[in-house]
Amino acid sequence: MKLRYKLFIFDIDGTLTSTNRLIFDSFNHIYDKYFGKILTPKEVIALFGPTEEEIINELFGEDAEEAIVEYFNYYEKNHRIAALHEGIAPLLDFLIEQGAHIAAFTGKGRRSAEITLKELGIFGKIGILISGDDVTKKKPSGEGINKILQFYNLKPEDAIMIGDSTADIKAAREAGVAVASVIWDCYSIDAVRGLNGEMLFNTVDELRGHFNGDEKSIS
Repeated sequence: MKLRYKLFIFDIDGTLTSTNRLIFDSFNHIYDKYFGKILTPKEVIALFGPTEEEIINELFGEDAEEAIVEYFNYYEKNHRIAALHEGIAPLLDFLIEQGAHIAAFTGKGRRSAEITLKELGIFGKIGILISGDDVTKKKPSGEGINKILQFYNLKPEDAIMIGDSTADIKAAREAGVAVASVIWDCYSIDAVRGLNGEMLFNTVDELRGHFNGDEKSIS
C-alpha cells in the first residue's frame, strides 16, 4: 500500500493524547496552593503558547522554582486520567509498518512531552520530538516543522502535520506542508473549521482513510 506521505508530524495534546484535563488539573494544583485560586479551562487555555516552565517562571515569581517541581510531580503521577485517543496506537503501528516516519511537534516543554509519551506507551514510536524547548519561535511558527524536515532530509510535499489547533494549521502552512485538522478533542472547533474546513477529521478512522488515499474520509 502506498501512503500519501512519507512523514507524519503529530501534535500531542488533543491529537495523539487526551491530556487536556490533566493539564488543567496540574495548573490548578499549583494555582490553588500558591494563589488560593482555581482557573477555568478557558483561563488555563489562555496561558498556552510558552512552555509550562516559562509560564510558571513568569507568573509565580520567587515561588517559581518550587512551583515547577510541584507541577511536574503532579503531572507525572496523575496520568491515570490521561489516555491515547482510541485508534492512535494502531494508526502509528500501521504507519510504521508501511515505512513512514513519525514525528511529534508540540508547544509543550520537552519534559512534559516525554513524560506523556512514555507514560502512554508511544515514546518509542516517535522518530523525533520537537518541543517548545527546541525552537526559538514557537507555534504558529513553522520552525519546528522545518527542523523535522531537515532531520529526515525530506521536502515539504513529503509531509503532513496533524493537529487540533489553529496554531498547527498556521505552522504547517508556513512550512509548506499539508495539514490535517482533527477535532475529536478540540477546544476551538469553529476557529479550526474556519481555517481548514476542507481537511477536517472527526475520528482516527477518517484520518487513516485519508492517509490511505480515501477522499471520502474528509469531512
